[in-house]
Amino acid sequence: MAVVWTHSTGAQPATEKPDNGASKPETKPRPPRLVAPKVLSDTEVLRPAGTDAEADVLLELTIDERGKVTLVKVLEGEEPFASAARTAAQGWRFRPALRGELPVSARIRFAVHFARERPAPIPEPPSDVGDSPSAGAEPETSAPAPSTSAPSPPTRPAPAAEDEVVVLGDRAPPGATSMNRAEVRQLPGAFGDPFRAIEALPGVTPLISGVPFFYVRGAPPGNVGYFVDGIRVPLLYHIGLGPSVIHPGIIKQVDLYPGGYPARFGRFAGGIVSGETAEPRSDVLHGEANLRLVDAGALLEAPFAEGRGTALVGGRYAYPGLVLQLFAPEALLRYWDYQARASYELTPDDRLTLFSFGAYDYLGEVQPDGSTETFFNTMFHRVDLRWDQRHSARATSRTALYVGLDRTQGEEGTFLRDRLAHLRYQLDYRESERATYSVGADFALDHYDVRITDQEDRDDIGRLFPPRTDYAMGAFGQLEWRPEKWLTVTPGVRMDWYYSNGAYALAVEPRVSARYDVTERWRLIHALGVAHQPPAFVIPLPGFQISGLEDGLQRSIQHSAGVEADLPWEVTGSVTLFQNAFFNMTDALSRRGRRDNGSDEDDNDAEELSQRALGHSYGVEVYVRRKLTKALGGFVSYTLSRSERSIDRESFPSGFDRTHVVNLALSLDLGKRWRAGARAVYYSGYPLSSDALAGVRAEHPERIPAFWRLDWRLEKRWRLGETGSWALVFEVVNTTLNKETIDVECDSPEGVGVGGPQDCREEVIGPVTIPSIGVEAFF
Repeated sequence: MAVVWTHSTGAQPATEKPDNGASKPETKPRPPRLVAPKVLSDTEVLRPAGTDAEADVLLELTIDERGKVTLVKVLEGEEPFASAARTAAQGWRFRPALRGELPVSARIRFAVHFARERPAPIPEPPSDVGDSPSAGAEPETSAPAPSTSAPSPPTRPAPAAEDEVVVLGDRAPPGATSMNRAEVRQLPGAFGDPFRAIEALPGVTPLISGVPFFYVRGAPPGNVGYFVDGIRVPLLYHIGLGPSVIHPGIIKQVDLYPGGYPARFGRFAGGIVSGETAEPRSDVLHGEANLRLVDAGALLEAPFAEGRGTALVGGRYAYPGLVLQLFAPEALLRYWDYQARASYELTPDDRLTLFSFGAYDYLGEVQPDGSTETFFNTMFHRVDLRWDQRHSARATSRTALYVGLDRTQGEEGTFLRDRLAHLRYQLDYRESERATYSVGADFALDHYDVRITDQEDRDDIGRLFPPRTDYAMGAFGQLEWRPEKWLTVTPGVRMDWYYSNGAYALAVEPRVSARYDVTERWRLIHALGVAHQPPAFVIPLPGFQISGLEDGLQRSIQHSAGVEADLPWEVTGSVTLFQNAFFNMTDALSRRGRRDNGSDEDDNDAEELSQRALGHSYGVEVYVRRKLTKALGGFVSYTLSRSERSIDRESFPSGFDRTHVVNLALSLDLGKRWRAGARAVYYSGYPLSSDALAGVRAEHPERIPAFWRLDWRLEKRWRLGETGSWALVFEVVNTTLNKETIDVECDSPEGVGVGGPQDCREEVIGPVTIPSIGVEAFF
């Protein structure tokens, strides 16, 4: 990737109006201010394959009134770098130059710098797409930053003249952590998927290995919202340590908001995981493909209508039978996903986009009698139609409608299903360098139905998940205010109205975050917010939505405070303290194993799923990183936390409270286009269920054994054509073949925890080990 610096030669109007010369000098109006073009698309330049030299290319671009590049001239630069830069520039899109408020054609110069591929550290610009908030750079424009999806080295800008403009992206909101694909590709165990890398960030506590759900700062998985371009999705990645449900080639970056998130997000009382797709590329046909031992995937995007439109298709299909025969011959695992996107520019300021995607997962087991037991069978689909408008140089908006289907299916035709529709609108207005406003509104409809073939389960499931239609309406407003250069304050408020099964609820959610730049290298970060959510199943399975709005909404108060620093050797670090309070929670899994004497077990299960509780979580998060795309990069992510629940007068740790969660990662450029990486994961055990402890929940209970694993990755890359590449990738998750204890079962009611009498035994899963030998290509 090349980071671009622009040197404007002055906007030159395509037509000039004659000067009537009738006005006196003292009454002549001031001439309209000329505004240089601004980047709107990814300004990515792939390094020519087979080269590792440092080079600079100076381009002259002619940009028309629509923001399209109509002519590219190479003013300085050697081949093959000059051709690579010229080819890439032909597809770039800009906000056109302005003479006052009138778009005009212009000529500008772009200096593209190709950094040398060396094991030694290479300086980088202070801000890239997907950097964490510790990047510390000041954005000059709200345009998207350069995409980092290509397998290219980190770069730095060429020396700037006094009148140069640095083109940077929006800085991540206070308290958020961002990851882009370029870094994630080097993270062992993530399979190149940004969504999979979320579980390595501080504040995230895994449920168990191979399950695509996690706690965020004590909030259960069902209270964590997953979004792609503002579209709510039930799952982030496939079952069994599979890849993400969205092809990584279309994902630009993923943001984790563990608490105090922006006002545009709502209806979740925990954290938010938000993925943003890359802008359509209208320059040339491009794509990528990969073939692994367990699955295959491809993505292809092509322009049409002379670059006014683009069409994209992609997807993956799994065939893990061969690997499962070696490690778990009785297991059945299947998954697939698809993506399709078409965009078309009606005018230079209006673009329509149709985006469709979906995924399927199945996990089962063949029984000794030849029958099949199903553990996990889910599917979801989304179709989103959006209209993006640029009203002026300062104002943009998006109007969008998506429809979808979520379904979880059980044995003998049993299923729970949600057919949904969601209309949303957002307007962003940048009044000045100091103030940006965002306002929006949305309306959601969810129609739930259920089919239960087992008469014994019909009453309980029907009581928790009755057929119904739920409605929700919301509106929000937010201001990003910079009263001083060193201070950014972002206050916001959101209001939501809910209707479900005859019951109503209203929620008002004030939120505020702040960033204080104490020095150029040290920053203080604060975030505080209130969030609400309807009753939720602890695991966000597609179609599983508990009824019971008559008992009120879940509510959380989220607070965090931390310090971020730019350390020597291009290392960034942060330490964050957090504390969350949860009220009226429907968090059954965090109260695992509760049994009341004399009660029927099935009736008690249903009661537990609808019972409300209080919650409290607090802890400290440490995150130290050097970009994984560096010649030597890595990170340390550590979370020390406590998550508690209270029912009546009884207080106890959450059922999945893990005191320590550690992730260590290292990536090393070995030279000659070889790269190696390793990652260690450790998390301490959660409390034993009360079934193993004579039905008593203790304030300091016994815990299951801790779990750890080691992942590694090795890559060798070759040139493919003029600008493409292909690679051979070796990757293994859980190289150590460690099994994970998920509970302890005792035959005696007086049984105790780990290390107790012989009538207690550990229930383990695994080893969940995924070896991968694959080939991937980019063109």
